[in-house]
Amino acid sequence: MNPAWLLPVIVGVVTLALGLTAGYFIRHARARRELKGRQAEGDRILEKARAREREIELGARDEALKLRDGAEAEASRRRSELSKEEERLQKRRADLDQRLDKLEKRDSTLNKRQSNIDKRANELEQRHDETLAELEKISAMTQAQAKEQLASEVEREARQDMMRIIHRIEEEAREEGEKRARELIADAMQRVASDHVSDITVSSIPLPSDDMKGRIIGRNGRNIRAFEHAAGVDVIVDDTPEAVTISCFDSVRREVARRAMEKLVLDGRIHPAHIEKIVEKAREEVDEVIAEAGEQATYEAGVSRLKPEITKKLGRLKFRTSYGQNQLDHAVESAKLATVIASELGADIEVAKMGGLLHDIGKTMDHDVEGTHAMLGAEFCRRHGVPENVVNAIASHHHEVEQESVEAVIVETADAISGARPGARRESMEDYVKRVRALEDVANSFEGVAESYALQAGREIRVIVKPEDIDDLEATRLARTVAKQIEEGMNYPGQIKVTVIRETRSIDYAK
Repeated sequence: MNPAWLLPVIVGVVTLALGLTAGYFIRHARARRELKGRQAEGDRILEKARAREREIELGARDEALKLRDGAEAEASRRRSELSKEEERLQKRRADLDQRLDKLEKRDSTLNKRQSNIDKRANELEQRHDETLAELEKISAMTQAQAKEQLASEVEREARQDMMRIIHRIEEEAREEGEKRARELIADAMQRVASDHVSDITVSSIPLPSDDMKGRIIGRNGRNIRAFEHAAGVDVIVDDTPEAVTISCFDSVRREVARRAMEKLVLDGRIHPAHIEKIVEKAREEVDEVIAEAGEQATYEAGVSRLKPEITKKLGRLKFRTSYGQNQLDHAVESAKLATVIASELGADIEVAKMGGLLHDIGKTMDHDVEGTHAMLGAEFCRRHGVPENVVNAIASHHHEVEQESVEAVIVETADAISGARPGARRESMEDYVKRVRALEDVANSFEGVAESYALQAGREIRVIVKPEDIDDLEATRLARTVAKQIEEGMNYPGQIKVTVIRETRSIDYAK
């Protein structure tokens, strides 16, 4: 074994061992230094935390002291307020005690006075009874009889005073109202001047000769039956020379038949097939005339925004009359009158105008449907979009429903003016006699009526009453009741004046 190379190895190993040992001790010393540094840092942090804890504790103690001082001050303030309130309550209690004492004293005084009053009342009652007894002896009447007589006198005087006041108020109101109404109606009628057109329920067709009557009748009456069936009218062939008469309650069908008959007479070809063709053409012509008449009426009245169904239905009034007055002209005239009155009164002109134009539209359908023309017209207009206030004016112009606006009253007034103006309507003698008799029957149906007379062509009814049964106040009431009964139970143009006459006559004889 060669020792030359072994020595360096041994030296290296020893050196390595020494280096490792030295490194271990160096790292250990360093670690101890770091541990001491960390312990010192921990001590410093702990000391800071303890100092912070002491600061917080001191702050909390200060805050607690402040809160305790505040609470003690608040409690002291409240104790002070309570003591003051207690003093006030004691004062009020003392005041109440004093008032109670005063009230007791006043109650005692009042009791004494009441006792004196009761005594005086008993004395007065006794004197009153004695006085009544003395008065009964003097007047030879009991107390009940005296009261009855006094009440009768008071009632009589009160009725007389009441009648004087009622007559004075009614006279003043009548004078002022009539003056204003005359001015307004006269102005409206002056500004609305319309022609009067009358018609009847039959139409007469002139013939070139009496031979034409045989051709109209036809063999075994087939031509006249075909015509009546196609047109829905009655054809009257009588002894009138060179003329036949067409009769029908429906004015539109009557007009269709009149046109068709005139064309057949001019054409000369009269047989069932040709009759049906001519009647159909005449019906188309009348429909065109109706549509044009409705449009012309709306233009003349100044009413727009009406649906075609309403305009066409309105045009049928061209062939409808009432007491001889053409209803389409009456509708246009009513619309113009309503416009004038509404403008004077500051009402809604458009509503009044439309209501006046459409108020009688139900007359075009009252032959076919049950119901009054006012309600039928109102329902028809409601279905076709007419405003509700106009519908109410249509439905209420004969008081079948309540009038809800001043425009409804204006429509009723315009309708009455148009129908009542001179020459607007005429009436048959038979209807006139019936109406006059009905007026007198209504007046005679009331108790206390001696007799009644219809005057002024049925425009006035004078009622003479028994003065011993009806006094002045009852006479006034009777006039109003009779007028209301006439309004509700009769149909008449214009208005009817009701005059109740009460006359007392005292008769004696000089012997």
